[in-house]
Amino acid sequence: MTLAEELTWRGFVNQTTYKDITYLNDNKVVFYWGVDPSANSMTIGNLAAAMMARVFMKHGHQAVLLVGGATGMIGDPDGKAQERDLLTLEQIAANKKAISAQYNQVFGKMQFKVVDNYDWFKDIGYLEFLRAVGKHVPMRTMLGREFVQSRLGEDGAGISYAEFSYSLIQGYDFLHLYKEHGVTLQLCGADQWGNSIAGVDLIRRIAGGEAHVWSSPLVINRATGKKFGKTEDGAIWLDENQTSVFKFYQFWINADDEGVEEYMKIYTDLDKETIDDIMLANNEARSNRLAQKHLAYEATKLVHGEERAESVRRISEVLFGEEEYSGLTSGDFSELKNELKTVTTSVGAELAQVLVDTDLASSKGEARRFLESNAIYINGSQIPLEKREIDTHDVLNGYVVLRRGKNATALLEIK
Repeated sequence: MTLAEELTWRGFVNQTTYKDITYLNDNKVVFYWGVDPSANSMTIGNLAAAMMARVFMKHGHQAVLLVGGATGMIGDPDGKAQERDLLTLEQIAANKKAISAQYNQVFGKMQFKVVDNYDWFKDIGYLEFLRAVGKHVPMRTMLGREFVQSRLGEDGAGISYAEFSYSLIQGYDFLHLYKEHGVTLQLCGADQWGNSIAGVDLIRRIAGGEAHVWSSPLVINRATGKKFGKTEDGAIWLDENQTSVFKFYQFWINADDEGVEEYMKIYTDLDKETIDDIMLANNEARSNRLAQKHLAYEATKLVHGEERAESVRRISEVLFGEEEYSGLTSGDFSELKNELKTVTTSVGAELAQVLVDTDLASSKGEARRFLESNAIYINGSQIPLEKREIDTHDVLNGYVVLRRGKNATALLEIK
């Protein structure tokens, strides 16, 4: 499969300045793609564009990955209804470090160079920038940007000169990378098209050169029609401290049937033949969610590594009754501690008291009623009516999993 064919098949073709996308099949280029450190983690929205960059890299194109230390000091206003709050320099520094680490995880052993636009902006004077860049940018172009019009409109919140100038800064990035690293292509998400075109114009006006942009479409949840990756709890982050590895895995497990094939093409490295086979088997018994399981495992492996992916897969299969609790390792229980209410206790502890301590019952009286009605499970097994305390044989790798009914679950750490 050629680059153009794979990009088309995976759904990474949106807008591009190339008249013929097959040009990139045989002509290798240096491209750049970047993320502003407005947070200390990428989201799965960023991950979609990163996966597009992986396809270019796999087909032999050279990658320059940018961490926007300079642009992060301003914040991209595109798509924002009001002015962003500025981050401190310490926050930006910490965020840059975190995003660089995520680049290393997502792109793994692929060849790429990481750059920070703060390195070339920190010594540029205001007058120098106006002469070198501002002189070459028509105001009509900047005022015509959709986000500027919306912010300046009757119901808009207005826009500062700093945010208004953001596209100039990003455009200069492209010019700098063109001159210093031979970059002739910028990859971006659909929402970054305008900022990216600014760089193409600067390269043409200032350097007399030719450069291009390739954007990927926004990923849409086919079941809701809304932007993919937004949940009631907010964005899905790649940082496990903001979205735990288990919750990250579960997000993909719960992907809608209508879009799961599309998500596999975007968020995994699985090839066409493999995905076709998975979907064929999946469509014969959708209730088994085979496609979602492959998607969840592959996406989690990419972001968090194979060992963590294997662990949360085992945990998920056990909690949902597909595998035995005896298959859980001590590492799996450590993952579970991040997800479940965990109480430290000991062998011989009274079950009624433990149920109260873990919030599975509001009182010992209610706990006894749950026990008498066979509503309590230990490690997935319904306990005998006469059982009243934690026994040695209940303990697995130092833990006991308690469940009330179908969904209320807690963890006991046995000391």
